[in-house]
Amino acid sequence: MRIADPAFWGNPEDSQKQLLKKRSQLEESIRLAEQYQSSLGDVAALMELQDEGEDVTSDLQEELSRLEKSLSETELQTLLSGPHDRNDSIVTIHPGAGGTESQDWAEMLLRMYLRWAEKRGFRTEVTDYQAGEEAGIKSVTFLVEGDFAYGYLSSEIGVHRLVRISPYDAAGRRHTSFASVFVTPEVEEEIDIVVDEKDLRIDTYRSSGAGGQHVNVTDSAVRITHTPSGIVVQCQNERSQYRNKSTAMKILKSRLYELEMEKKRKELDQLEDSKAEIAWGSQIRSYVLHPYRLVKDHRTKVEIGDVDSVLNGQLDTFINEYLKRKSEEKNKVTKS
Repeated sequence: MRIADPAFWGNPEDSQKQLLKKRSQLEESIRLAEQYQSSLGDVAALMELQDEGEDVTSDLQEELSRLEKSLSETELQTLLSGPHDRNDSIVTIHPGAGGTESQDWAEMLLRMYLRWAEKRGFRTEVTDYQAGEEAGIKSVTFLVEGDFAYGYLSSEIGVHRLVRISPYDAAGRRHTSFASVFVTPEVEEEIDIVVDEKDLRIDTYRSSGAGGQHVNVTDSAVRITHTPSGIVVQCQNERSQYRNKSTAMKILKSRLYELEMEKKRKELDQLEDSKAEIAWGSQIRSYVLHPYRLVKDHRTKVEIGDVDSVLNGQLDTFINEYLKRKSEEKNKVTKS
């Protein structure tokens, strides 16, 4: 085993992180298989008791319900078969035109995704937070660490539309706001993305924003501009300039990797529909708070009337249906 090799423990940043992560994923698969075996055994035992005349109806229904929910989740994960679906993800939110209205909407989306990740037990870290002048955010980038984080969140790529009575309009008029969500997989260390130092412009500056809630206000914030691609990334979450630079480089490599993947998809004429949808006026989902209350996904036609629960992170219905539809469409193309 590689873990038994003394050299393995001498390189904690690379070898340990990636190999131990794979080991953890395999252990989770084994645990899941053992859990199903145990649940099936419990169901069989309860059915035997029922045949013998015991009243175990409620226990049997509870066990079957729990097993069905777990199987549904596992079935969904089988749809996430992309090369990076199991990776951690990097999420960026940008408000559209509309100043404070859209900036406030972008912050509402940030809260929604952080709540969703929390409910799933995923770890999150805000790496860059640019506050708006009056309220909301100009932009935000955050990491989501957890099994299949990218696979799930890739369904959120696109433009999100909010309709509401503006809390910033003294006349109480209805406003429509837009914000875009972009998601990339965190690139594994073993994927070779070569970044030439001469192609980088690295600037340091004082952190700005909401302070203690999101960032540590220091002089160590780092902005990296990749000249050939025009990609700009920044990180101000850490007190150490070295760690901010390290995180910014990780984000840059992920975006460069995604850029290369997109070029290949275009060459094969198989560019994902979700990427093409990131344009104002082509929203993937609408959140209406007035004159009625409804969240509607325009790709799957799924509608949920409990808007508050959605904004509090209850996104699984939308995500699950999107992944199922995407898998069905892919199967149709394969068969044709």
